[in-house]
Amino acid sequence: MPAPLFIILNAGSGHAETELQRTTIEDLLTAAGREFELAVLEQASELAGIAKHMAARARDTGGVLVAAGGDGTINTVARAAVDSGCQFGVLPQGTFNYFGRTHQIPEDLAEAVQALLTARVEPVQVGLVNDKVFLVNASIGLYPKLLEEREIDKKQYGRSRLVALLSALKTVLGSYRHLHITVELNGKTRTLRTSTLFVGNNRLQMEQVGIAPLAERIEDGKLAALAPQVVGKFGMLALLLRGALGRLGDSPDLHAFGLTSMTVKQRGLVGRRRIKVAIDGEVTHLNAPLVFRVLEGQLLLLKPAPATEADQEPLALAS
Repeated sequence: MPAPLFIILNAGSGHAETELQRTTIEDLLTAAGREFELAVLEQASELAGIAKHMAARARDTGGVLVAAGGDGTINTVARAAVDSGCQFGVLPQGTFNYFGRTHQIPEDLAEAVQALLTARVEPVQVGLVNDKVFLVNASIGLYPKLLEEREIDKKQYGRSRLVALLSALKTVLGSYRHLHITVELNGKTRTLRTSTLFVGNNRLQMEQVGIAPLAERIEDGKLAALAPQVVGKFGMLALLLRGALGRLGDSPDLHAFGLTSMTVKQRGLVGRRRIKVAIDGEVTHLNAPLVFRVLEGQLLLLKPAPATEADQEPLALAS
């Protein structure tokens, strides 16, 4: 029998049509005769607890834990799937949906549910910063500030990629502090002054900003690190523009390297040992130092089955 699905739908992922989403999922799975259990999340603070409970149910029944929401929701539910060892599915409902798009999961909810019904299991790479999972990226410095400002602007102007871009421009041209960090990598220590340290675990995101070599390293079991040099506001604006045009790799003002493990210490942490970190679009605080690494165990993701040759060939016209 097909494995039962244990689905967590985040009603706070920026969609007013939560009821429509719920009925879409229920109607399609019922019509397919698939056993499922659906939990609608009303409060973000409840997500981790519900994910842990549903993951235990999936593990005990040989089922699949499924996240319906944006990259932040997917991250939290994926952590529960990794901890329990159960299979994991995704119904992307966010703004950018980097994780879902990387793994060819449709952004349309009905299409994503249909794809889930015929999906195959494939292990995918997971990144860790200290004990926190990240599927897309983790960062310190300017990027967490950018995400916080973006959430404020989205609540006022709505969720869209245009709002996100304009919010980023506003943040880059505003005031912020530069980081002074030491990085321990491959047995060597180096000092960096940068506005932000960005560690990526998503091939699509690296390709979109124009850093194809690092995208290939992610496919080879590594993480990708980016750290712009201190270049001033207009220099940062130029870097942002290069990234939007997919040419960030051409910039001489960028440190970029691959890694499997890296320890980061922030200089000047007098009287405090916690650092603000953005993880898959959600901002939190972690104890210093920060240790970035690739998780040894992988996430058992249900990915859409590849199209068959018959599906790909156009239908012949009747004579």
